[in-house]
Amino acid sequence: MDNITQTIANELNIKPSQVEATIKLIDEGNTIPFIARYRKEATGGLSDETLRDLGERLTYLRNLEARKEEVTKSIESQGKLTEEIIKDLEKAMTLAEVEDIYRPFKQKKRTRATIAKERGLEPLANIILEQAKKEDIIEMAKQFINEEKQVNSEEEAIAGALDIIAETISDDPNYRKQIKRICYRESVLETKASKPEETSNYEMYYEFHENVNRIPSHRILAINRGEKEEFLKVKIQKPDDKIINLLERKIIKGQTQYTTYLQECISDAWKRLIEPSIEREIRSDLTEKAEEQAIKVFGKNAKQLLLGAPLKGLTVMGFDPAYRTGCKIAVIDETGKLLDTVTVYPTEPQNDVIGTEKTLLTLIKKHNIDMIAIGNGTASRESEMFVANLIKKADHTVHYAIVSEAGASVYSASKLATEEYPNINVSLRGAISIARRLQDPLAELVKIDPKAIRSRAIPT
Repeated sequence: MDNITQTIANELNIKPSQVEATIKLIDEGNTIPFIARYRKEATGGLSDETLRDLGERLTYLRNLEARKEEVTKSIESQGKLTEEIIKDLEKAMTLAEVEDIYRPFKQKKRTRATIAKERGLEPLANIILEQAKKEDIIEMAKQFINEEKQVNSEEEAIAGALDIIAETISDDPNYRKQIKRICYRESVLETKASKPEETSNYEMYYEFHENVNRIPSHRILAINRGEKEEFLKVKIQKPDDKIINLLERKIIKGQTQYTTYLQECISDAWKRLIEPSIEREIRSDLTEKAEEQAIKVFGKNAKQLLLGAPLKGLTVMGFDPAYRTGCKIAVIDETGKLLDTVTVYPTEPQNDVIGTEKTLLTLIKKHNIDMIAIGNGTASRESEMFVANLIKKADHTVHYAIVSEAGASVYSASKLATEEYPNINVSLRGAISIARRLQDPLAELVKIDPKAIRSRAIPT
């Protein structure tokens, strides 16, 4: 049994034999839906959800093993592979850990540290980091003055050596692992308004903060959108003092002539090198997890919508709420054929309640309408109150329902909608879609491109 099989079995709390059988089926080219439906006897009756999780972890762990091999070969080709590195790579459980181990051995762009090494200052950096020599550091630094290599003074020699030490600290995988753990546990995500004077959908985030380990997925995605649209500035506040104290305890060996230099170097390593990359990793991790959660939530919601039972034999009025531009009304018969359209103004600022009641009661009687489908967007509550009062005045029983209008505007401006209703105004097509998705959700919602409404899947 290999490590991947045992790891997946432990994580999903299933038998290794079930994992082995499923991996074999996947490797033979079978899809997860096929395995879930037709290979239950081979997998021991694993559910489709467990099989999906198994497939995702299998892909991740295989990528992890492949990356470990690439890193091992790369370090070995540099002649720097040690038993300790091999053991660290074997213990690494995430791609991020592997990349941290590999960081010191990556081919880097020219940095302050690489320039200092080119100038021959690495031995001085080692002396300062070891903190053993009693000889005065200024006197030792004089030995590294070299005008040809652009080291013109003791101060320049020491500064270059400190740059090398700062990068060494930044590249140490053990330090980074401990710092990440502290940051994930104690950091706070803060947002501020980029343009405080402007109104937007992100006003609740104009002065906002929440612990990184508690912020929910939908909030992460909303903040990301606000930042992308340049309404928000986002910063992760980290426990700087605690992290610097941690590094000082690990690196500084008592009070010596090197202490002040190392304290300066540790602060520089944190602020200039470690903190920016840690912030990027945290933001990336939060976004990845939020998107995964969003897909799951959207999938569940979409399933409920798509599997809604069709309302057969009913004439439906689609009611697309709005304020200033008016509520769009569309009436469809039991086959989905468009019978009538109108725009009415029962909401602010017109508040033409009496005129709207007269118009809609005429339509209800004329087409013998059974159901009113109200979109759940802007002005939905006010429209629902209006419709609830309206149907009491109808001469026959009429019911109403609130319908999700996600994607209605996307559909109304699509090529398909133009072909279906070339002579109908684009705003009225949304009301038609709202009526039809109550009448037959699956038939209507499949017309909408998922990519077009993906960004609207999670509320602000």
